[in-house]
Amino acid sequence: MTFKLNRNQLKYLVIVAMLIDHIAWAFVPTVSVLGFVMHFIGRLTGPTMAFFLVEGFEHTRDRKKYLMRLGIFALISWIPFSLFEVGRITYSFGVIYTLFLGLIALMVEERQDLAPWKKILLFFILLILSLFGDWGLYDIIWPVLLYRYRDNPKQKWFSFCLVGALYVWMVSYGSKPFYTGLWALGTFMVPVIISKFYSGQAGSRHPFHKWFFYVFYPAHLLILYLLKLYFLG
Repeated sequence: MTFKLNRNQLKYLVIVAMLIDHIAWAFVPTVSVLGFVMHFIGRLTGPTMAFFLVEGFEHTRDRKKYLMRLGIFALISWIPFSLFEVGRITYSFGVIYTLFLGLIALMVEERQDLAPWKKILLFFILLILSLFGDWGLYDIIWPVLLYRYRDNPKQKWFSFCLVGALYVWMVSYGSKPFYTGLWALGTFMVPVIISKFYSGQAGSRHPFHKWFFYVFYPAHLLILYLLKLYFLG
């Protein structure tokens, strides 16, 4: 019998992976075996969030409220992420901001009354705006592809992996030497884990599971920033 994870369990797995990744960015040298392993694990986060963004888009009762919730917590997370990322308040936003834009991209993708050129223009604007956020570009492109090919698993994961290959190349190209950036290959764990171990079931619908990530995300960034400030100055 294959071990299966429901949506809540998979979300908590991703949250743990994110925490491991952020601890590594704060305290562990990137060019080290430990840093490599921790960042490899952390690659579960952005792509899986893109997958769940599509799930939420398809199943939420009120997309406008979903969009508002992402927008509010993107704003709440702005200062904690900015402090964690660069040590001061800048125009640097976290992954919730990028997912907010990703949700808008899904709304554009679904519109049948928009001319193709208008869709392309809107997607381009969203991609540019996403550069100010964590997982910029990718958490716009992945959700759109996952939604577009939602009824064709082979095409869905093939297109996902093509974008994943671009991500690995970009990270490795910017690393010196290049192989120190190959922790980005952890991205390819996502289609395996979701296709093999995700049950498709929601799990408990207790509000705690719905709100935990939204609260945990800015809170853990702020705590890590304060710890980094205390121990590293």
